[in-house]
Amino acid sequence: MSTPPDTPGAPPVPALVRAYVAAKYYWQHHGEWHAFAIGQPVAALERLYPDVDGFGAISAWNPHSIHLEESVNRDADRELQAQLVASGRPFCPSYASAGNRAWREPGWIAMGLPVDEFDALLRRFRQLAGVWWMRGGLARLRVDAPRPPEFDGGEWVDWLR
Repeated sequence: MSTPPDTPGAPPVPALVRAYVAAKYYWQHHGEWHAFAIGQPVAALERLYPDVDGFGAISAWNPHSIHLEESVNRDADRELQAQLVASGRPFCPSYASAGNRAWREPGWIAMGLPVDEFDALLRRFRQLAGVWWMRGGLARLRVDAPRPPEFDGGEWVDWLR
């Protein structure tokens, strides 16, 4: 179940979504990190997995950007990783970072998960958002919340409720 968008202590949803859209995202392959961003293609990763149609970047850390103890975050991350292993689909380490490096959050990129399974993982790990794209498409932010009336812009944002 998702944490409600008005979770006490959570920054307002519009501010979080703007920060997530502006963030830098990275994926790892053979020890090298590769950057991508919302609204851009991720062709290099797609070339490594030619038989995969859908890609999704997800974290289990700090749901709704509320800072949790490192041990709690690590336990959630291990659970997410175990679910990805159990799926039998490929995945790789990833992380998201503010442009000014004020925050950094580890995660995973899952390859081949249908979008409904990806959205279920977002909800299972109480994440406000994750990054999703289809082969040949542009990375989009999927937000598990209704679009706030005051939110403007968001060309690359999909609101799930």
